[in-house]
Amino acid sequence: MQLILINKNGEPTQLALPSWKIKALSVVLGVVCLGLVVSGFMLKQSDFVDAAVIDNWRAKLSEQDAVVEALQSQSVARRQAVGRQIAEMQARLWRMEALASYMHESSGLPQDEFDFDAPVSQGGPLSAKAEVLGVENLDDQLLNLSERLKQRETELSILDQVLVGVYTEQGATPVGAPIVKGWMSSPFGERVDPISGKKAWHEGMDFAGASGSDVIAVANGVVVFAGYRSGYGKLIEISHGEDLRTRYGHHQELLVHAGQSVKRGDVIGRMGSSGRSTGPHVHFEVLKSGKPVNPARYVSAR
Repeated sequence: MQLILINKNGEPTQLALPSWKIKALSVVLGVVCLGLVVSGFMLKQSDFVDAAVIDNWRAKLSEQDAVVEALQSQSVARRQAVGRQIAEMQARLWRMEALASYMHESSGLPQDEFDFDAPVSQGGPLSAKAEVLGVENLDDQLLNLSERLKQRETELSILDQVLVGVYTEQGATPVGAPIVKGWMSSPFGERVDPISGKKAWHEGMDFAGASGSDVIAVANGVVVFAGYRSGYGKLIEISHGEDLRTRYGHHQELLVHAGQSVKRGDVIGRMGSSGRSTGPHVHFEVLKSGKPVNPARYVSAR
């Protein structure tokens, strides 16, 4: 085989190649071309694998994001539940402290031995097995503490009733009207409602008087509620032990607070017209075992 080559001067030159060299050159060129084709195919396949792997990881990351989001939601819900539980226990604890303070005042116990404002005295060496509480253990601890608080609250309430009976004996029974000056404006029982004009049951007695005049406790006891209540307006409720309570509604101003001990004749508020009312008066109720009874026999007692 002859090849004609053109030099730089433009003159043709003949080059003779043996047939075996031509065959060898063809084989080399074929191998190179085949290698390029195979390399390209492998690179293309490699691109497919990489894309599949990336898609797979993206899917796994999305799943992990969903799991993390769910765990965060559960964590927020758990914290909210624990927060509500702690708030409930704190409210009960405040009530227990109020009852304890009242019983301390009533019993005359030594001040230095029963100081309810001082921190609780506790201590002891740290155990070698001490460890941080897990979430499950924390829930168990809160549940146990809640149950103990309920039990102690019940015990204190019973003790409170006992102390009321022991230290106030004669003064714990309601006697007289809850006013110093004024008159009875509506009796206990069925009546025509002064606001709706319809026949209705009146669960107490109304005593009218001058706005701002004194409202007094009719028996010794402890204030269990002092605040606003629908229908009653500014209300005071006093426990006298043995499931006996009195209520005084529609105040202009409250002069006592929950947990405070009072005696018969103490001024507990100023007459007003708060709540569902047509004018200055005291709505007076007597409750026996949680049910309203006619206050008339207590008002007329001497």
